[in-house]
Amino acid sequence: MSPMPPISMTSSSESLDITLYLDHLLVERGLSQNTLSAYARDLGRYLEFLNSRSKDFTQVNENDLADFLTFLRNGNAEHVALSATSAARTLIAVRGFHKFMARENGGLDPAQTVKPPTPGRRLPKALSVNQIELIIASTGDGSTAKSLRDCALVELLYSTGARISELIDLNRNDLKEPITSLRLLGKGGKERIVPVGKYAVDAMEKYLVRARPALLNSGTERALFLNQRGTRLSRQSAWEIIRTAAKNAGIEVEISPHTMRHSFATHLLDGGADIRTVQELLGHASVATTQIYTLVTIDRLREAYASAHPRAQIKP
Repeated sequence: MSPMPPISMTSSSESLDITLYLDHLLVERGLSQNTLSAYARDLGRYLEFLNSRSKDFTQVNENDLADFLTFLRNGNAEHVALSATSAARTLIAVRGFHKFMARENGGLDPAQTVKPPTPGRRLPKALSVNQIELIIASTGDGSTAKSLRDCALVELLYSTGARISELIDLNRNDLKEPITSLRLLGKGGKERIVPVGKYAVDAMEKYLVRARPALLNSGTERALFLNQRGTRLSRQSAWEIIRTAAKNAGIEVEISPHTMRHSFATHLLDGGADIRTVQELLGHASVATTQIYTLVTIDRLREAYASAHPRAQIKP
């Protein structure tokens, strides 16, 4: 079992309460270490706020929680103001904690009626197919182990729609040959199998045969994707690979590994894929999460209609 994220607390009892809650999230809900760390930070900030009011968890009421939400949105000298999305995530962590405490110890849940702010709907960014091809071409000419690795990583991201952490966490033995699909471990420990397209298969075979052995310093390294020291490639390094390739391709919009995932989903729907299929490929627990991509394709249809239909535009 992974160790719990460290929590800086002024009270040992409060520290224990939060640690018990995080243990519950780890064991009962199977949340990832990154999510648990985020919850620990959010609850630590909440405790700071209560300490400033000389209160503990048992003394909280609805007004305190409403004031905490205002504090999150306004910020102060030590904490920047949070967006509606970040404030909502923090309040969700706090609500979950109070619900857990009420269930474990009895008593009322003061956070039950306090609603998180509703963030404005934000459409995911998706690149065009041509932009994706330019990024892949800009990973290098294949003459070095690094360029072969970078090409394989970007091809696999776009081919599978995987989260970057899902690819970085893969070990060499996770990849079965001949390569036809990948078994990915998503959020909450949920497994899914995704097919791998021909271009990505070709890029991965070149990486495995020519690049990975050249990068490997120790025969005991298990990671699939290696850095130039022969150890597991980090998320930050993977991010930089994609940003550098996009910059070399002349693409000036902000790019991240998640951009490849957004583009994967959008292009599948543009091509006629069923939304339930895209949901399974992305590993979304709910189809409602996937449906936001349909808004992107509808916007594209509107743009195409407005520019192409002879009676869609007002004549000058």
